[in-house]
Amino acid sequence: MTLTVVGIGADGWSGLGEPGRRALRAAVTLVGSQRQLDLLPAEAVGDRRAWPSPMDALVDELVDSAQDVVVLASGNPMLHGIGATLVRRAGVDRVDVIPHPSAFSLACARLGWPQADVELVSAVARPAAVVAGLLQPGRRLVVYVTGTDGAARLARVLCERGFGSSVVTVLEQLGAPGERRVDTSAAEATGLVTDPLHLVAVEVGAGPAHARTPGLADAAFASDGQLTKRHVRAVTLATLGPLPGELLLDVGAGSGSIAIEWLRAERGTRAIAVEQHEQRAARIAANADALGVPQLVIVRGHAPEALAGLPGPDAVFVGGGITAPGLLAACWTALRPGGRLVANTVTLEGERTVLAAREKHGGSLTRIDIAHAEPVGRFTGWRAQMTVIQWSAVKEPR
Repeated sequence: MTLTVVGIGADGWSGLGEPGRRALRAAVTLVGSQRQLDLLPAEAVGDRRAWPSPMDALVDELVDSAQDVVVLASGNPMLHGIGATLVRRAGVDRVDVIPHPSAFSLACARLGWPQADVELVSAVARPAAVVAGLLQPGRRLVVYVTGTDGAARLARVLCERGFGSSVVTVLEQLGAPGERRVDTSAAEATGLVTDPLHLVAVEVGAGPAHARTPGLADAAFASDGQLTKRHVRAVTLATLGPLPGELLLDVGAGSGSIAIEWLRAERGTRAIAVEQHEQRAARIAANADALGVPQLVIVRGHAPEALAGLPGPDAVFVGGGITAPGLLAACWTALRPGGRLVANTVTLEGERTVLAAREKHGGSLTRIDIAHAEPVGRFTGWRAQMTVIQWSAVKEPR
């Protein structure tokens, strides 16, 4: 069985090349959104099936099917499209992809933006807050949105974070005869109603930007004091070393700063924050939303019991509750072979715990002493933070 994925634009049949048209003419079964199916002429005679919502059951059916099927996809099927899902599920040998120019490519062409210098963000089936981590003055974004209020929801996110002066271009029905462009600002677009098929291009204006480099100012996080401080946080993220696709388990997450900075540092990473206190868990969610990583998963519960059933992480950070009986041992057991564990402590009891862990598992100990210059009467002196002892270790493959 072969799944043929044909990219199609808003211009429909007229915009397809001969390979795409040939596949559609020969199709026994055609799957696509109702909008896409309606673009096809009568010569595409296959049995037409519209995607249900949710679409998971039909994806499963296609992957398991013994018949050849042609699937329609918007633009380039491998760019935030169904093509990537089917290749991941069925394997590249069973999926034939016939691409079409993506909406991203068309948008950059209309605006004269070099694609390599533009960030593509999908807010489809995701909160518009996903753009928050990319709000630095001068950055160019192309954002996929849905609904007639997609541009307005995105504009409100920009305004809520102080970027109302950003230049916003709304592109509707790209490539179709009814293509339309609206040039405005985020502040003026908060009530905009558009064609359902549109995307938003943003030139980020002046605003209170947060760098993507780990070590955000402490004030960037709402906190009750349970917060890994800025400079220690930067050292901790460097030790954890996030890589694409990796999963972090942040145990005793407090304000969620380590998990949040992990997600901001490397796109495509995943993170789970484990926190037993209800108010702190809610604060973690608010911090994640504010800083552009609403995908952070929050698990409420007391570790180590709360770790049961969670997927095996590539990295673990322990910042709170380090002396809880069995906690470090459970984190080490959960860690995948080759994964990294980093634990910070400021207490003598915690230090004894990490010393014992180092005796058993190896790794390294680092003492982090940081002081800040502060007023002392008419003069200035150094005021030290509490010393942090950091244990880090790699779990060797068996």
